[in-house]
Amino acid sequence: MVKAVMFDLDGTLLNRDDSIQKFIKYQYKRLQHWLSHISKEWYIARFIELDDRGYVWKDTVYQQIVKEFEIHGLTWEDLLEDYLKHFHQSCVPFPNLMWMLEELKRKSLKLGIITNGKGPFQMHSIFKLIYRFFGTIFIERRILSEKAGLRCI
Repeated sequence: MVKAVMFDLDGTLLNRDDSIQKFIKYQYKRLQHWLSHISKEWYIARFIELDDRGYVWKDTVYQQIVKEFEIHGLTWEDLLEDYLKHFHQSCVPFPNLMWMLEELKRKSLKLGIITNGKGPFQMHSIFKLIYRFFGTIFIERRILSEKAGLRCI
């Protein structure tokens, strides 16, 4: 009998591709004053290419973008800070995700998340989307549990 279900976050619960698309469009719009010499389409395409589906951390992505596009007035650190501050606002769940999680909870299954993303960054996305469904969250070799008050243990 199944008593618990563990999920990966990116690509399983969070539609990372749609979330990145949504975020990078908003980033361009927010920072257009400094990015207007670059077409929106090229900025988005280059970010997605450099990001390599999340396998390249954003410090490297933004360093390359600032260099290639000769961005002045913004540093790669500014762009990274914007990403860390705003990405969670662009999180897109997969279709029917909330319904599925509600059904699993209704059946009294314990639900958990396991992710290898950066801890505080991943928690912002989890809190934005689905936190209320999960009792245990594993991030970067740390365990966050309802029994520990969601503190790193």
